[in-house]
Amino acid sequence: MRGRLGVLLAGLLLLLTPGLAAAQVQGLPLPYTGTADQVITVVAASPTATTATLTAWRRTATGWAAQIGPVTAFVGKAGVGQASESTTKTPAGVWTLTESFGHKPTNGTRLPYKQVDTWDWWVSDVNSAYYNTPRRCAPGTCPFNEGAGENLGKVGYAYDRAVVLDYNRAPAVPGAGSAFFLHVSTNKPTAGCVSVAAPTLDTILTWLDPAAHPVIDIGVA
Repeated sequence: MRGRLGVLLAGLLLLLTPGLAAAQVQGLPLPYTGTADQVITVVAASPTATTATLTAWRRTATGWAAQIGPVTAFVGKAGVGQASESTTKTPAGVWTLTESFGHKPTNGTRLPYKQVDTWDWWVSDVNSAYYNTPRRCAPGTCPFNEGAGENLGKVGYAYDRAVVLDYNRAPAVPGAGSAFFLHVSTNKPTAGCVSVAAPTLDTILTWLDPAAHPVIDIGVA
């Protein structure tokens, strides 16, 4: 009975984890050479494509195993490439994933998670010392141009839960682009973020492990 139960539980895990049933040890679709043990690849078919293939991988003793996906993700309206404050491109490159946030409570992710409301902002004011950082302040009292920032609490379900892409942070270069996240899809291209369906994002959030130093690798192949 115990053996049969184990088989049933293993089968259920395969069903609940997208891509796990088909996981196999293989090479990544982008030439990642870093030391992270978790890598999310976002691969566009061309620099101007507004969709891409997202897959979450875990390093094993013999190679990389796909554990979530592949699934279709939306990227920026202007495709993938060199991001800036004046474009809608998703930034190409490898970025660490170290924190998360959302309107909803945490779903148990091991990343640091903040539940946000209308006092929470992401600063996109290029003249502010807080450029490309989160800040908390009451609307109308913030020490930056609120019109050039994003009120995280006022964004719709796209920010029900999200993972921050550590692009252009520490130090932030003014004008190089700000507020890039992996968030819930609204079924259309983004202003530069990467978006996937809510169930996939929730699976990714519970999969991410800070001890594995997760990164997202965005590119064209």
